[in-house]
Amino acid sequence: MSTCNACNEKGTEKQKRLRIAIQKSGRLTDDTEKLFRASGIKFNESRDHLLAHAENLPIDILRVRDDDIPGLVMDHVVDLGIVGQNVLEETAMQREVDGLDTGYKQVMIMNFGDCRLSVAVPTECEWHGLSDLEGKKIATTYPFLLRRVLKAQGINYKAVLLNGSVEVAPRAGLADAICDLVCTGATLQSNGLKEVETVYTSKAVLICRDQDLYPEKQRLLDILVQRFKGIMAAAESKYIMMNAPKAKLEDIRKILPGAENPSIIQLEGNPDRVAMHVVSREKVFWETLEQLKKLGATSILVVPIEKMLD
Repeated sequence: MSTCNACNEKGTEKQKRLRIAIQKSGRLTDDTEKLFRASGIKFNESRDHLLAHAENLPIDILRVRDDDIPGLVMDHVVDLGIVGQNVLEETAMQREVDGLDTGYKQVMIMNFGDCRLSVAVPTECEWHGLSDLEGKKIATTYPFLLRRVLKAQGINYKAVLLNGSVEVAPRAGLADAICDLVCTGATLQSNGLKEVETVYTSKAVLICRDQDLYPEKQRLLDILVQRFKGIMAAAESKYIMMNAPKAKLEDIRKILPGAENPSIIQLEGNPDRVAMHVVSREKVFWETLEQLKKLGATSILVVPIEKMLD
């Protein structure tokens, strides 16, 4: 085989393999890898490997820093990326200032990676609203998101850009307030800060480069999206089974959160009672089960759903 033919074959194979960038280590890593495993994507390589190849599908995973993922998609180095919306928007605004490409397609919003970008001030400070930031120094890792919010409010301030440990800035005398990601608020409290206003909310998002994919890659992406949606729907749903009186079926349906049309099966030897099976797409609380019992339901079972396709 000639060198040119070998190169052509290698190039053709590359065109068929879907390349996805994910966070190597951080807030989204565990949930992303759990999603891949649940979707049937099998990898043997550890997180120490930059590039991992799926054993059972033509997929390559590139493990990188989260703030590198948007650029890799926008520069068409990878086909897809899973990244927080906060990082995506901040990077897009930075690249626009730098004159770089910012094109991408949003494929779907994931059901993990929830966080918020919030303003926090020392606990002893009074807070009346964002106008309190007029003329203040604000430490942040997200200068563009912060500027977008405060510019819309007509607030003048001085940004102090920090790449880490933003919460220590007020105590160190570097800033009057901070604007940083918050998940639980515990870190703020330990540094003598209180969260006073949320300026942006974020989830993980699946993005795609803005060029059309090769047909083989597009078909694979369609399969993955279907599986991802099925896994997320299953995670938010429960399968409920019970025996119930026929006369109370409508009342029972009204109190089941997000319930689809139930399956009704006549109980042998008891014409007044049926077996009821239903999928609920919302959380089922103990209070709900107690209400069902008061309506005459018995043998109530709530079962988690591993996978689900509509």
